[in-house]
Amino acid sequence: MISSRYSIPVIFLLVIAIIPTIIHNYLGATIKDGKSVHDIPSIFKDHISTPTKRYSQWGKDIFDSEEWVERNYVNTKQTKIRLFVARSYNHKRLYHHPELALSYGQNLGNKKIINILGSPEIPVHILTNNDQSKLIAYILLYDDKFIKRPIMNQLSNSVRLLFNPRKQMTLFYVSQSTSPSTSFFKESAAASLLLSVIQSFRSQ
Repeated sequence: MISSRYSIPVIFLLVIAIIPTIIHNYLGATIKDGKSVHDIPSIFKDHISTPTKRYSQWGKDIFDSEEWVERNYVNTKQTKIRLFVARSYNHKRLYHHPELALSYGQNLGNKKIINILGSPEIPVHILTNNDQSKLIAYILLYDDKFIKRPIMNQLSNSVRLLFNPRKQMTLFYVSQSTSPSTSFFKESAAASLLLSVIQSFRSQ
């Protein structure tokens, strides 16, 4: 039996708990920004693409994403770049080691984050294997902001996210075979394609 003097605090706590439950579980409230990964061009300057052959449910199973694309781009120098772009309300599924699903078995032990100057500055997550023969880069976009530390970003927004409709995070991921002489990301074909894709997506 709860004393009546605690009734007001108990009611307050229940209301605090019920509001997020109604917003997210019953209403499933989300915010659409009008952007779509399917509107990303299949041709960028000298890069021409073909879609990969993953089954349609794969993105949902791996990244909890209803909206994703994966394409193989080839430029005039015959440099091959694989592009994967996905959007999801389940942010962790996108930012938590996407390379484990997208570049399985590549032994990508070298990891760093570099900043590309721009307006705004873009943090890029870079992964390479020991002999620098594989270059992986990905960028995270949330609420039209580039995310450097996704865990910290999610924690800092946790209270706001409880009481507001959810927004999607977008993962932009490229993979390119390379060599030690051409592995510097900013000068790579992968960087050129990745930045072109992001610019196209944000301008929608």
